[in-house]
Amino acid sequence: MYAIVDIETTGGYAANNAITEVAIVLHDGNREVKRYETLIHPGQTIPRHIQALTGITDEMVSGAPYFDELAPVIYEWLKDSVFVAHNVNFDYSFLKHQLKACGLDLDCKKLCTVRLSRKVFPGLPSYSLGNICQHLGIFNSSRHRAGGDADATVTLFEQIVKAGGLEYIRTMLKGKNKEQYLPLHLPAEQLERLPQVPGVYYFHDQKGKVVYVGKARNLRHRVISHFSNNKPGRQKQEFMRTICSISFEATGTELMAFLLECIEIKRLWPVYNRSLKRFEPSYGLYVYEDRNGYSRLVLEKKKRQMTPVYTFSHLQEGRNLLMRLIREAQLCPKLCFIQTGEGPCEGLRQHTCHGACEQQETSDSYNQRVAMAIASLQKSLPSFALLDDGRHGEEKSCILIEQGRFYGMGYVPADSPIADTDTLKDYLTRYPENDYMRGLVYQYAERWPGKKSYLSALI
Repeated sequence: MYAIVDIETTGGYAANNAITEVAIVLHDGNREVKRYETLIHPGQTIPRHIQALTGITDEMVSGAPYFDELAPVIYEWLKDSVFVAHNVNFDYSFLKHQLKACGLDLDCKKLCTVRLSRKVFPGLPSYSLGNICQHLGIFNSSRHRAGGDADATVTLFEQIVKAGGLEYIRTMLKGKNKEQYLPLHLPAEQLERLPQVPGVYYFHDQKGKVVYVGKARNLRHRVISHFSNNKPGRQKQEFMRTICSISFEATGTELMAFLLECIEIKRLWPVYNRSLKRFEPSYGLYVYEDRNGYSRLVLEKKKRQMTPVYTFSHLQEGRNLLMRLIREAQLCPKLCFIQTGEGPCEGLRQHTCHGACEQQETSDSYNQRVAMAIASLQKSLPSFALLDDGRHGEEKSCILIEQGRFYGMGYVPADSPIADTDTLKDYLTRYPENDYMRGLVYQYAERWPGKKSYLSALI
């Protein structure tokens, strides 16, 4: 039995909105068996634009029953049927959410007449209920009311069946078929084309703009997981309505997918990505010359117009490194801004400062030690390549760390050993780095030391 459903609501997502009208038509696949239709008190004011669209006013529902009074009846009508609607996930999400609030768990198979219409009547400019009814000559006596739209959907469903749609219906109702859970405007064929390999995927809106970037160990499985639930919140519902197409880029390893995701989120700034937008090197270690000619090391928030000696996500990380340089090179803590205030220099007291802060040491002498400290820091930073699986057997993936910084990544021939860094760089794409990405590479290298390669020009 099919339950062909239409609802009217106070808004576009179930979590903070409510149903104002419901119509259910039970259909055996050939004809209508019985129907149920009622107004529902939403327990909230109906917005004016919704009243204008549907014609349902606050006065009309003032004497109607609340949903919890009708929930057992609605549940009985739906529970053993295939739930059919035009844009099924919208109607289903509202009814499932409100039934769940009443202690009833709706778990039906679903059919979307939008998706069925695309298969049976391909090539139409629009598959909205109004437009497809106009194209097929289906009369709707009461548009944007639950009863009128349910009746129009019944007629559309019958025409789909008559036009050979039973084969598609059977396919969609198979146990493992996930098509009914996909965003309304996303072609199922795009999902089938996704390979089961590591990579990065992109969700696009109607205009082709990237609205979300994700990474995956298995592209197909990860993308499907986005649509395995139909949460009633506004963000999820808007997200589902926005997605119209998927593109992807396969990578050799999951690590490369992690890194490319970071890069692409920074490049594209997609509206639905949030977490990785904040990973930016927040602080830098800078060197400049003061008016007395002394080189000053200072930790500052990252500055676009200055090139840092090194960058840090956390101020304490940079402070620890600067303290180490002060100890090893016997630099002045005052000139490095570690010690502030007018008190005597702690370095002088501990005999580790040579008096640059009081100009007892010449700037040339002090600056030499600053330069040696920077050179020592840069020399101590690791340089290596990570070689791992490629996208196919004829290549290897490669990630290059040069003097402690993420240089870039790409793919090198599997059967051609590369002896120096300059040759290696010809195969790689250079990317901007941040501490989060650098940390991912270091952690992976520590876990898999056998994949590290030290080339002659790196050492």
